[in-house]
Amino acid sequence: MGKAGTGMTIGNGTAIRDVVVVGIGSMGSMALWQLAVRGADVVGVEQFGRVHTYGAYAGESRLFRVAAKEGRLFTPALLRSRELWQRLGAAYGQDPMLPVGALSLGPSGHPDLESTLRTIAEFELPHEILDAAQVRARYPQFHVEDDDIGVLDTFGGLLRPELAVAAATDRALACGTTVYYDTTVEAIEPHDDGVRVVTSNGELLARRVVLTTGPWTTRLMPELTGLVKVATYPLIWFLPRHIEMFTPDRFPGFMRDLHGVHAFGIPSLDGYSVKATPNIDFPMVDDWADRCTLLTREQLKWAGEQMHTMLPDLIPEASRWSVHGESFTEGKMPIIDTLADGRIVIATALSGNGFKFAPVWGETLADLATKGESSFTEEVFTLADHRRAR
Repeated sequence: MGKAGTGMTIGNGTAIRDVVVVGIGSMGSMALWQLAVRGADVVGVEQFGRVHTYGAYAGESRLFRVAAKEGRLFTPALLRSRELWQRLGAAYGQDPMLPVGALSLGPSGHPDLESTLRTIAEFELPHEILDAAQVRARYPQFHVEDDDIGVLDTFGGLLRPELAVAAATDRALACGTTVYYDTTVEAIEPHDDGVRVVTSNGELLARRVVLTTGPWTTRLMPELTGLVKVATYPLIWFLPRHIEMFTPDRFPGFMRDLHGVHAFGIPSLDGYSVKATPNIDFPMVDDWADRCTLLTREQLKWAGEQMHTMLPDLIPEASRWSVHGESFTEGKMPIIDTLADGRIVIATALSGNGFKFAPVWGETLADLATKGESSFTEEVFTLADHRRAR
């Protein structure tokens, strides 16, 4: 069994580890798990605690989809991700994924629906297409207009991110991995024999470093400033008058487009509220500390009005809300690449679209760190392509 320590002194030993994973959140925990089960001598370093409220993954739940509206590029990775979510749940004894389905609902011909349908057709994914009358009959929770259609991704559902991070870390610790918590990485210094990782509690030496620090990326890689930005995204919960209509056995995860507003939501997990959040734009900033940390009364009022229109049973006053920082690129494509002749493997800028991919990107990072290649890397994920696109 490995060790998980708070503020443990690392020391300045000369032992060279196979891999050090910096940032044990969405992707870092999954990379740690994948490396550990392969028998790698891997160490994790995390600036906060084992599961905390500061990461992009916090907030109780995330939508999971296989039929990607973002296009065909991502669907093979999502199919693999689904397999890995199931594997993680079986190994841990609690399932981070609830297969309740993911419903895309909007006017016929909407670009996101059209892209989703093309992906479904190309990969022959299991699904249902519902006309307006069928949506009203099956999901009376929604306000449905006559030109609406629903596309139900039956492989979709929801994820519980805090549980997922805890589960992946637990599996790595069970394989003998050590994780240093409350430990800040101050520098990553590649050299001919590997990489030196300087932390607030000592130094580590490794052949490879996996860097998964999300909105803190540019603090360790200042050369990416301008390429990787930090954005705020909100999560908002509302109280329905009839909670029994919104339990996971009766209500799917959803994306809804109505009158030019896009929103997503999750069935009730706490037994009294529903996460239902419309898009709210915040300015991009260069550093996590500069992000917006509040929702204004005007924003919350507007959000309540939109969600009450879409789901009339909701009381249009937020029962709770939170805001989170996430790393973005201009084109909203992730960065998954290697630096320093492969000695540094980096994944960042999931652009608000990353948690459903977490285990497959973790597997990809483990592949890059141990084999130098992965079947799920793409040219559009590379730093060179991102720089060309600017």
